[in-house]
Amino acid sequence: MRHLLLDLDAPLMSFGGDMVDAYGVVRDFPAKSMVAGLLANALGWERHDADAHARLQERLVMGSARAGEGRRVRDFQTAKLGAKDSGWTTRGRVEGRTGGAATYLSPHIRYREADADARVLIALYLGHGKEEPTLDTLAEALDRPERPLFLGRKPFLPSRPVRLGFMEADTIREALIAGLALLTDRPDDDGPVRAQWPRAEGLAGNAREEELTDERHWPAGVHAGLRRVAEGDITRPEAGA
Repeated sequence: MRHLLLDLDAPLMSFGGDMVDAYGVVRDFPAKSMVAGLLANALGWERHDADAHARLQERLVMGSARAGEGRRVRDFQTAKLGAKDSGWTTRGRVEGRTGGAATYLSPHIRYREADADARVLIALYLGHGKEEPTLDTLAEALDRPERPLFLGRKPFLPSRPVRLGFMEADTIREALIAGLALLTDRPDDDGPVRAQWPRAEGLAGNAREEELTDERHWPAGVHAGLRRVAEGDITRPEAGA
């Protein structure tokens, strides 16, 4: 089976998890909805293309590996916006603020986590492979994206092209193992690599089953669904393999 490999490498990246009060934690692996959104952004789709987003997410089969762990960092963010403050939006028009007088008495405070100097490899394929967009269409879009790509948050720009290449493999897990051999510029990272792949491919080694709610109901704009994955270690191929 033919897989598309993505190489997520950036000074900062963020795979958003659940927001608890003022704390925005991150996941170790990218959500299925985030990867679908990344691909849709490269294709130039708009937010209102909900059906197209939903179909792409439905067809998407993926796994990922922490090729470089990096380190977890946390931002303290604070902003105070007044009643007359306004700003540009992605919709191309100025947006103002509304609310009662008490709305503007206190600053907006939150904590946001991110991964610094991490590197994550993604292997994916699409069900109904002849349906557009195909893997080739996605690869072309990643090479020449319609809009700037970002990894979780808009300021987190990739430091290299996202598309790594194609890989023939029987499973996502095998595609990840083979893909690690292509990341030749990280000699400092040896030993086992934490990875996540579809549970249907089975558990191997120290892998365990996890249940995720990381798909997006695009028309409603909320996360929903249940996805079963396996999480465990994979081993880097030996040099020259």
